[in-house]
Amino acid sequence: MEELKQIHAHMFKTGLLLDNNLASRLLTFCATTDSGNLPYARRVFDRIHSPNTFMWNIMIKGYSRIGDLEEAFYLYHQMLHNSVQHNAYTFPFLLKACANVPALQEARQLHAHIVKTGFSFDVYTANSLIHVYAKSGSPLSAHCVFDRIQQPDTVSWNSIIDGYVKNGKIETACELFRQMPEKNFISWTSVIAGCVANGQFKEALKLFHEMQISGVKPDNLALTSTLSACAYLGALDQGRWVHTYIDKNQIQIDSVLECSLVDMYAKSGDLEEALRVFRIAKKRSVPVWTAMITGFAIHGRGREALDLFMEMQISGIKPNSVTFTGVLTACSHAGLVEEGKLIFESMERNHSVIPSIEHYGCMVDLLGRAGRLKEAEELIENMPMNPNAAIWGALLSACCIHGEFELAKRVGKILIEVDGDHGGRYVHLARIFAATGQSDEAVKLRKLMKDVGVSKLPGCSSIELNGVVHEFFAGDQSHPQRGEIHLMWKNIAERLKQEGYVPATGNLLLDLDEEEKETAIQQHSESLAIAFGFIGTESGTMIRVIKNLRVCDDCHTAIKLISKVYSRQIVVRDRIRFHIFKDGNCSCGNYW
Repeated sequence: MEELKQIHAHMFKTGLLLDNNLASRLLTFCATTDSGNLPYARRVFDRIHSPNTFMWNIMIKGYSRIGDLEEAFYLYHQMLHNSVQHNAYTFPFLLKACANVPALQEARQLHAHIVKTGFSFDVYTANSLIHVYAKSGSPLSAHCVFDRIQQPDTVSWNSIIDGYVKNGKIETACELFRQMPEKNFISWTSVIAGCVANGQFKEALKLFHEMQISGVKPDNLALTSTLSACAYLGALDQGRWVHTYIDKNQIQIDSVLECSLVDMYAKSGDLEEALRVFRIAKKRSVPVWTAMITGFAIHGRGREALDLFMEMQISGIKPNSVTFTGVLTACSHAGLVEEGKLIFESMERNHSVIPSIEHYGCMVDLLGRAGRLKEAEELIENMPMNPNAAIWGALLSACCIHGEFELAKRVGKILIEVDGDHGGRYVHLARIFAATGQSDEAVKLRKLMKDVGVSKLPGCSSIELNGVVHEFFAGDQSHPQRGEIHLMWKNIAERLKQEGYVPATGNLLLDLDEEEKETAIQQHSESLAIAFGFIGTESGTMIRVIKNLRVCDDCHTAIKLISKVYSRQIVVRDRIRFHIFKDGNCSCGNYW
């Protein structure tokens, strides 16, 4: 700017400022670049006798860049008042300002002006309209604009697809994506990221493979989204393939991609590889440190998580709110009560991080697991915010672990009041009533659950074999190899019985007899996934299973025995943490 001011002075002295071409270049630098100065540009603009359309557009663009919708619109009104002719760039700059806010009503008014002035058939303007409608939460309006474009270009398609993605309409986005005549990396990235954001992880991996076949090279966002899908599914082989692809193609690994790699390996069960990636990371940002600490946490390696947390601080990296969630979770899974309390107390005092409801949830879980239920209840009573369902759920789980059924009943009733749409709350409380001999109350709860129309989230377990993720639900009959799978589990169950295993059916569904209860347990989703793993792998091969719910006590006992009888290492990641079963033992030490 200092050099530009000197040039400006020279232009003023010599009269060259009257040259619209030179004046436009001056305005462009001042109004639209990071090195510029918009107020300076405005002072220059206000002194130009008859600014042309390009100059007006430059000033509108400048205010659009900083999100000053009011000033951008003021200039537009002045432009109308002075009868300055519009061109194809005027409206897109204004619409960008609307999108940045977002301002739907103002965008609609602009749309009316666009139609009146005849620019509705301009693709550039139409694409800007699609973008602003999509970003303002009006995908149907965006689609109406899209349908009126005679020859939509790639930007048109990408804008409407991204609009549906951003508004959670992933099915429509995918349908439009399939119809798209020419796809670029933005098209693929948008729909892959959209699938991940909407929980369609298998579809995201499928699209990524199609992207490879099409010859389009993925950018870092597509790779990050794909790694996130691998992490959720526990698709270690596919995650390794992506990592190999990154290395082979010498893709620049930024901190986001580093974080995704660490997270993928940790959540897929290969903690040592996660640690290796972490150690060779060039720029260990806060999220990278946090991903590694959280990795130790979900594997139950609390001491190592605390050591890394200390190393992080020694390195001069300040932990954030998410980091503390990871550290407190590590303490909870490892039973490090005093360490967790000290860290919680240090958050605001030493790190200026105010504990959120997530941190209080970690503390309730930490105290509850350790059997300090009274202390956990007192913490809830003294919280600076109202407890949510997660807080009460943590206390309820702790009550069940330690047999505090009276407190469990009270907490269970509170949970149904605050989270009545969650079917699992009814089932949990019904089982507590059943365990204490109050079968009538349990039956009432089951009936209430049906009356309000809620259902329990079905258990789902996945296993990856030869790069393909196979999913199983409880009692699943949909897999093409279902006959072999059920026969294999029947053989495993018979072998377990010979070893003295008896299924725990005491607090299972009330309307089943004992034989039916035993069958129901044996058809849990993780049982079917393990049986499929036995069919598809050689003897002695490690089996990795991912489950969306907490593994039940009975399955935990059964899998420990399976690992001993069949000399198999079985890794199960449930909703809470990893369980590594080997030689009849579990890495959690029955503390989970």
